[in-house]
Amino acid sequence: MWPSNATVSGMTIRPYRSSDVEAVVSLALRAWAPVFASIEQAMDPEVYRAFYPNGWRDSQRAAVKAALAEQRVWIAERDGAAAGFVSIVLHRDDGIGEIHMVAVDPDHQERGIGMALTEYAIDWMREAGMTVAMVETGADPGHSPARRTYERAGFGLWPVARYFKKL
Repeated sequence: MWPSNATVSGMTIRPYRSSDVEAVVSLALRAWAPVFASIEQAMDPEVYRAFYPNGWRDSQRAAVKAALAEQRVWIAERDGAAAGFVSIVLHRDDGIGEIHMVAVDPDHQERGIGMALTEYAIDWMREAGMTVAMVETGADPGHSPARRTYERAGFGLWPVARYFKKL
């Protein structure tokens, strides 16, 4: 039986509760603001606007809420407040567990919370019978902290080239 809560480095990792929604959405948007600024600089401006015609916040708010409603989600809690979260999708037919989203509140970054959530997710996927863990992130400078975390957690890069052109 997988524990419902785990205490790691002075924080508790616990299952998501519906009362967490606003705190999680808020921390995700704050955590991802510099990432989306980096993406905007790295992408063709017309393609970026096509992806985010109303700005990135609206689409990310909706994506986080969908993940909270549809996926396995855990919250890293420090001092009684949500400090980060991780969401997981299991692709059972392929034996792949996917870390779909990870975010750490900017006020709590650089304290090992992202790594703790990543390791918790990997352990949970292993317990769920998955044989491969997968995570996807950007190659832009804004995603470099995420790439470092995943590499330290033992993930290897699958070289993919994905191109976009505004039509």
